[in-house]
Amino acid sequence: MNRHRLWLYTVLFVGVLIASTASILIRYAQGTGMSSLSIAAGRLGLAALILTPLALHRSGQEIRHLSRRDVIFGAAAGVFLAIHFASWISSLEYTSVASSAALVSTNPLWVGLASLFLFRERLPWTILVGIALTLIGTIVIGISDSSSSTQSNPLLGNTLALIGAMTASGYLLIGRDLRRRLSTMAYIWLVYTSAAVVLVIWALISGQQFLGFPPLAYLFVLGLALGPQLLGHTAFNYALSGLSATYVAVAILGEPIGSSLLAFLLFGETVAFLQFVGIALLLVGIVIASIAEQHAPESTARQNAENQTA
Repeated sequence: MNRHRLWLYTVLFVGVLIASTASILIRYAQGTGMSSLSIAAGRLGLAALILTPLALHRSGQEIRHLSRRDVIFGAAAGVFLAIHFASWISSLEYTSVASSAALVSTNPLWVGLASLFLFRERLPWTILVGIALTLIGTIVIGISDSSSSTQSNPLLGNTLALIGAMTASGYLLIGRDLRRRLSTMAYIWLVYTSAAVVLVIWALISGQQFLGFPPLAYLFVLGLALGPQLLGHTAFNYALSGLSATYVAVAILGEPIGSSLLAFLLFGETVAFLQFVGIALLLVGIVIASIAEQHAPESTARQNAENQTA
């Protein structure tokens, strides 16, 4: 193995570790009294502010010449991304970190189903098997959590996590066309900024507070913006420069595993046997679907690669 490839594996591993801290930082921020919507708005707002000077420096001319169509599609993707973060972050108030992190990772299931039913794309049987396993795993997690009394409202939390996965899929599907025309920097700036604007307006209209919290609350939100949002996703994009999209997609599934381990160490959250079975089925299903895409038609594989860089 050459040094460059070893470096890519290292960057990807570190990116997964950083991304795994998102659920933990959110839980800590919620513990300070900050609302989930304020956390989501703060995360995207700070990320957009940090990203703006970098984007203008590297892709300023491209950004200034965005077409109306690109701006509309970018704003639409941003709306879906905003709903994704608002619903997923809210889910952590009601269900376990393990269930929330696993269920929000099911976006390949919803992208596959949308491709099948909305775009009439023919999917290989192996991808359909992966989707089926993912769906069964989701149901098993729901059954396990419904019999547990350790969380305040696991059914609501799991539903919010699934809404987060579905809206993340909408964000990927809408952004798929944009990624073919825009650079990564211009694309993420447009989408992150759009999502931040939606979340800030949403929080203000609903009467959420941004001020008056202890300093630690703002440190946790800043950590979310710098860590999982910018460094984590940047690591995934960088790894794609030399590793396959399938390998990176499978590696990212380490995020819910890392989140679960951190939740056990920091919050004492244990995983029940049936919950473990459901999470295992869910992750195996996503792995099978991701690996199967290596043998998919070139157009499908290319679209998947673009989705993974979003």
